[in-house]
Amino acid sequence: MPRTSRIIAKTVGLSLAGLLTLIILLIVLIINFDWNRARPWINQRVSDATGRHFAIQGDLIVKWQKPESQQTSWARWVPWPHVSAADIVLGNPDWAPANSNMVAIRQLNVTLNPWPLLQHKIVLPSLDADTPQIALLRNKDAVNNWTFKSDGPSTWEFRPEKIVIRKGSVQLDDAIQKINAKADIDTLDPGKEKIYGIGWTVKGSFNKADIRGEGKAGGVLSLQDESKPYPLEADVRIGKTRIAVKGTLTKPQELAALDLQLNLSGDSMAHLFPLTGVLLPETPPFSTSGHLIGKLDPKQSDWIYEKFNGKVGSSDIGGTLEYQSKQPRPLLKGEIVSNLLQFEDLAPLIGADSNTKKAERGAEERQPSNKVLPVKEFNTDAWDALDADVKLTAHKVVKEKDLPITDIRADLHLNNKVLQLTPLNFGIAGGNLTSNIKLDGSAPKMKSELKLSARRIKIQQLFPNLDAAQTSFGEINGDAALSATGNSVATMLASSNGELKTLINHGAISKLLLEEMGLNIGNVVVSKLFGDKQVKLNCLASDFAVTNGLMQARTFTLDTEDAIINITGDVNLAQEQLNLTINPRSKGLRIISLRSPLFVTGPFKDPNIGVDKGVLALKAGGAILLGVVAPVAAILPLINISGEQQTDCANLLQEVQKKPTAPPPGQTYKGKPVKAAK
Repeated sequence: MPRTSRIIAKTVGLSLAGLLTLIILLIVLIINFDWNRARPWINQRVSDATGRHFAIQGDLIVKWQKPESQQTSWARWVPWPHVSAADIVLGNPDWAPANSNMVAIRQLNVTLNPWPLLQHKIVLPSLDADTPQIALLRNKDAVNNWTFKSDGPSTWEFRPEKIVIRKGSVQLDDAIQKINAKADIDTLDPGKEKIYGIGWTVKGSFNKADIRGEGKAGGVLSLQDESKPYPLEADVRIGKTRIAVKGTLTKPQELAALDLQLNLSGDSMAHLFPLTGVLLPETPPFSTSGHLIGKLDPKQSDWIYEKFNGKVGSSDIGGTLEYQSKQPRPLLKGEIVSNLLQFEDLAPLIGADSNTKKAERGAEERQPSNKVLPVKEFNTDAWDALDADVKLTAHKVVKEKDLPITDIRADLHLNNKVLQLTPLNFGIAGGNLTSNIKLDGSAPKMKSELKLSARRIKIQQLFPNLDAAQTSFGEINGDAALSATGNSVATMLASSNGELKTLINHGAISKLLLEEMGLNIGNVVVSKLFGDKQVKLNCLASDFAVTNGLMQARTFTLDTEDAIINITGDVNLAQEQLNLTINPRSKGLRIISLRSPLFVTGPFKDPNIGVDKGVLALKAGGAILLGVVAPVAAILPLINISGEQQTDCANLLQEVQKKPTAPPPGQTYKGKPVKAAK
């Protein structure tokens, strides 16, 4: 071999030997390097990247081990680094409490596959976190500690392949949602659990209500497997509201769909609004169970609670509801059916339930002791949270005293804070009560409109506890049309305008009937006019004009077997005051008391009923002129509804239209001169 060739070969050999020696020395250096010396550099790089204080405060150890997965060719000879870091902390932003941390981990063990790094992928075959603690904060200005400064989307992909969490916790302190709760998380024993990978418990408060609960979910890595549904199970109590779910999540990373069996229970459905964002009315205690299907999409999500059933108070409910996250407002639509609806369970919707019932479900409103009309205000603040199109059907309605409402049908429509019940219909006592209601909650003082019609309501069926001799077989017909402004039944009636008309034929007036109706005023009046005897009623006709809450009697008259009774005056709904004069005209001289007018005055709660002594002195002066006779044409359409009514009520209205006879000139009524009728 020429000398030159020998020199070149020798030089190459030395170079290769030197390179090999250098590689071996580098490997030895890496294997034996004290990585704690690199901690300051690592801490600074992470702190700069996150804008937060970051530190590995304990030992940083790197060990090299055989690849955990099967590798091809020469790659199987390259060891993988196994990193162990102790006492890791990631601080909070400057606005958070001083010296507080967002993340603290007692021990973190990570195995890294080095080859995907060439493709900007961080692949961790195993990640084991011992006692990780995460504290999430959001202040009243909606600033949170989980949003980091960003220079745009990262070019790196992070993919853990196995995660084990031991005794972890997540604390959430949210001033916006008023949540302060802590969840403890731990990996479940795979030998005992075949479906679930992690378990958790939670304690804390939500809007001053206690939170407590527990649940299980699939393994953390199951979230990445789109081919298999991710299992979920939870049972959480927030105050007195319980939420229990069990089912699966499809495509967990995209939150594509939920398929759950959902059980809900609590003191009132209105309490669900902070949790669900769905506006529901005040109700008695409730419980429901059904199938919840969620189809989630960034633009619109649909939730269907199908074939649910349960209880509201003592009433059963069932049906299907669908919630669509549309713009500008979500839409709730569907149908609710009740086979047996207790009438008292409807009372909270209009504020007519008792103070005891309100206290049981945590309502703050109380009915004043001196008021009869419900003062509970409709809460319209959340009416713009969604639109609604829901049908309610109750096949049978019962009350403690067997009020014979046979069925209810209501179509509820809520659009841009305008609530309409078109119609709200009741089958009652062999007849029907139909109505259309509109409540406009867009203004601070709600505007309302009511149109109501009562047809062929049978008196005997209305009071089934009384025998036929005490009620007879008459029927009730009536109409009402009112408009008002106000946020409660009391304030609405106090400002109402419109008219009310009623016609009752046949029947009987007795103490038992009036007690059954709860009309104590009428009981006293009947006792003063007729004594304790039962009085046959031929016809009752009333026509009230309502102006700014003042009901004025245009026509209010009764025809009984003993007398024709005319009633004049007004009822002040704003002040809950009565001012009525009852003037009986006897059909004979059998009952002396029928010659004397009665005056009903004072508050609804405790009215005064008595005889004016000044009028008694005029008993020889003939009839008293009590007011101007109003036209009765407005009531005539109600007569033509039933042929049985026409004779008695038509004759009565003709009698009412006759001009009354005044006392002789010179006589006085209530201290004032009375002129002769012209």
